Amino acid sequence: MDGERRDRRPPIILYPTWAILIGAAVVGFITDEFSVTFVGIGTLLLSLVPIWLGEKVGVALPTAFVSAIAAFLCATLLLGEVGDFYERYWWWDVVLHGGSAVGFGLAGTLLMLMLVRGNRLTAAPFTVAFFAFCFAVMIGAVWEIWEFTLDQVFGLNTQKSGLVDTMWDLIVDAVGALIGAGAGWAYLKGREGGPLVGAIRAFVDKNRRLFGDD
Repeated sequence: MDGERRDRRPPIILYPTWAILIGAAVVGFITDEFSVTFVGIGTLLLSLVPIWLGEKVGVALPTAFVSAIAAFLCATLLLGEVGDFYERYWWWDVVLHGGSAVGFGLAGTLLMLMLVRGNRLTAAPFTVAFFAFCFAVMIGAVWEIWEFTLDQVFGLNTQKSGLVDTMWDLIVDAVGALIGAGAGWAYLKGREGGPLVGAIRAFVDKNRRLFGDD
């Protein structure tokens, strides 16, 4: 019982992250930079969603997953938008697009394994990897459509240089998706791999019932 309660606690690394977000929100309020306050509070609430959702649907998220989601949100919203990192560092958007694509590649792998209930005979490594790759690239394409819609409807400039920016984003998404899908392939082949294969293994170990292994 104590072990279960410990598993439900947020990862320790999230506490300083939350403190930074709250601090940014407070400073923004004091200095009348209300956009900073809004982004700080919004990012904080979004970082709580995976934990809340995991408890609601009975999914145990490994520390690495939750921490990566929180770090990505901070890098995108707080540093990217408020800190203007997208404009100051040309590679910031590339890193975030690639990182998110890797994450969606891992998610696609796990979704496929859930669909076949972890049956490794049914879930051929190449089939799982192909599904994971397509899933991650699809998410990237939908995001580009969303950015295009924002630009057309609200007159924003999220796509920066238009077609060139969109194509580079999709290329980076495809590379990241390939890496994430490759980790899924390595997992099913029984390879030790690196941190990505370890992340898949950690998720499966914490949620055996989702993969037909009660």
